[in-house]
Amino acid sequence: MSTLAMKEGARMDSGPNASQSFWKAGHRPTLIASFLYFDVAFMVWVMLGPLAPIISQELGLDPAQKGLMVAVPTLAGAVLRIVNGLLGDRIGQKRTGAINQLIVIVGLAVAWHFGISTYEGTLAIGVILGFAGASFAVALPLASRWYPPEHQGKAMGIAGMGNSGTVLAALFAPLLAKTFGWNEVFGLALIPLIAVFVFYMIAAKDSPDQPAPQPLSAYAAILKEKDAWWFMLFYFVTFGGFVGLSNSLPTYYADSFGLTPVIAGYCTAACVFTGSMLRPIGGALADRFGGIRTLTAVYAFAAIVLAGIAFAGASLPLTIGLFLAVMGTLGVGNGAVFQLVPQRFRKEIGVMTGLVGFGGGVGGFYLASSLGFAKKLTGSTSPGFLVFASLAVIALLGLTLVKSRWRTTWGAAVQGVRI
Repeated sequence: MSTLAMKEGARMDSGPNASQSFWKAGHRPTLIASFLYFDVAFMVWVMLGPLAPIISQELGLDPAQKGLMVAVPTLAGAVLRIVNGLLGDRIGQKRTGAINQLIVIVGLAVAWHFGISTYEGTLAIGVILGFAGASFAVALPLASRWYPPEHQGKAMGIAGMGNSGTVLAALFAPLLAKTFGWNEVFGLALIPLIAVFVFYMIAAKDSPDQPAPQPLSAYAAILKEKDAWWFMLFYFVTFGGFVGLSNSLPTYYADSFGLTPVIAGYCTAACVFTGSMLRPIGGALADRFGGIRTLTAVYAFAAIVLAGIAFAGASLPLTIGLFLAVMGTLGVGNGAVFQLVPQRFRKEIGVMTGLVGFGGGVGGFYLASSLGFAKKLTGSTSPGFLVFASLAVIALLGLTLVKSRWRTTWGAAVQGVRI
């Protein structure tokens, strides 16, 4: 796209017809298919979190085992995001997404048919669910490659709003488990998965802007870029905090306040819904005010709230309010990070989505597992929250270090877009 066209796009986006220009700028069916794929994939990816209070009671798991059980899908998804980032750039995002969806569908069908009755079995299904978490590295570039730079924040935000699938898991998994048994939930999840797979195969298309396949050495070269590591750190905190809490809150509410799994799921759903819905707002805020400025506010506020959670005490209303605040803040941060990534690495967006998503997945694995181990070792999850608050401060300091360089180098070359 020419500089003149990008400037014209920026002018249109700032006017009264901004919404109309956005919808005409890309491929709407692919954007919808990406969102739906991301949504149901995230629904099953975090499914073990809402089921954890029920599964742990039936299998007699300790806090550390519960933490690891809900964290395994996150770690598996993190690793597989790199694979999907590489594969998507070589065979296309649509085909890569189709392969991942089929693996999850077959895996859940096998788990449902034979049943899971051991702790090791939950870890095994957790690895399969990691393929659903890896959808991140497919859905976002599949949608974003259709849109020009001035609309990246909105496109990434809408596709990324598939985070809301975690709300569905929190709302319905405990209720269905109570009614039919937790093993049956795996079979019931196949219904939306298959329906979305069919729509995805019909509606989604790879962008004509798809880059030519490159040798693996070209992807490894991106890791030599310091900015790639910074983006991985920034997403480690925002997305890692979001998905780590999504997986951990059902157990936290049940253990700390004696809530039933269903009520704990409802409380979790409210928090997750807030973070999911604010992700596109984060992209829009970053488009308007700049991703760096938006993230600066995100990390500062998140650190304060996470520290507050560590000392919230036994007040359920206060605790829920703090979790709503931090999940909303992290959701904004998720959108803001992915307003910046395609500006810096537009030609490598597939592999960068995989790498940055890997950072976020590792963050989620760390938070979920560390809360379980902290509970087992100290009898409290407070140390885990305090350490993660410290990581938000580190991200804030890192952003302060790089912002001047970013704005005067690659940021200055992006026309009509604030960074």
